[in-house]
Amino acid sequence: MAQEILLIEDDDTIRTALKYALEDAGYQTLEAESMEAVRRVSWKEVDLILLDLGLPDGHGLQFCDEVCRAGGPAVIIVTAQDDEQDIICGLNTGADDYVTKPFKLGVLLSRIGAVLRRRKREETESMAVGNTIVCGPVTLYKSGTTATADGKQLQLTVGEYRLLEYLMENKNRTVTRAMILGALWDQQGNYVEDNALTVLMRRLREKLGPNGQQIIRTVRGIGYKAEDGYEK
Repeated sequence: MAQEILLIEDDDTIRTALKYALEDAGYQTLEAESMEAVRRVSWKEVDLILLDLGLPDGHGLQFCDEVCRAGGPAVIIVTAQDDEQDIICGLNTGADDYVTKPFKLGVLLSRIGAVLRRRKREETESMAVGNTIVCGPVTLYKSGTTATADGKQLQLTVGEYRLLEYLMENKNRTVTRAMILGALWDQQGNYVEDNALTVLMRRLREKLGPNGQQIIRTVRGIGYKAEDGYEK
């Protein structure tokens, strides 16, 4: 069965061109030109949402936040808003990717395919391994709060383990420093400062060793990404 994409775009020309391109690539499509139109379709049932931010009756980021909080489908923001802060806000809200206009159609289709494959792989892995997360040479065992790299157990502090866990739970997805900081409250409610995060990341990378270090990529100006495509 073909995967279904909801295309939310208020520009008729762009929406029509994308609809034809998506259907030519084998996807089923639903269309919406406004937030009012979105409410009339079953957006929770689609596989992916292509979301323009500048909608006539509401800002797309609010809808993106609603989708992510509901554990809904993947979201790729497609917008002319290309300021670095806009990109950070989009990713911070929970979008899986961010594509700025104008874009090359082939690049967008490639991004769509990558996000859908990642979502499918994560669902399969979740069903197969339960509380175990694998990312390259690193394996994290949530039930025992332990981790290994290249088969060797890592001696991690609580902070290092929680940082690794957060990155691996979001593997293959860029997470901003603000997202990480927001996730690393300790049980006493003490907030992890930005400088402390830098130190924590350095120590974690050192403990992962040469192979394990390569799964954590710095996304300049935005944050970090734990990449599952690592190969020795």
